[in-house]
Amino acid sequence: MRGYTGNKEDHLRRLRRIEGQVRGLQRMVDNDEYCIDILTQISAATRALQAVSVSLLDEHLRHCVTEAITEGGAAAEEKIKEASDAIARLVRS
Repeated sequence: MRGYTGNKEDHLRRLRRIEGQVRGLQRMVDNDEYCIDILTQISAATRALQAVSVSLLDEHLRHCVTEAITEGGAAAEEKIKEASDAIARLVRS
């Protein structure tokens, strides 16, 4: 079981909404809409993806990392490194 399993449907719903936003962006570009309006919508889609990312990261820390730390050993160190690397990627994006 993954850490996000309990909220899987919520994540899928949010991702489908984001997918719709991206399709809307494609239509906006295809319709030659105003640049700033497109950029505003890109910002909204980006924030929505970031929210999903933060939620998944939180669930990973609460489930996967906590479980690995309880077990200890090399698995715990690896999970902590994975989480740290994921946080670094999110901060850079």
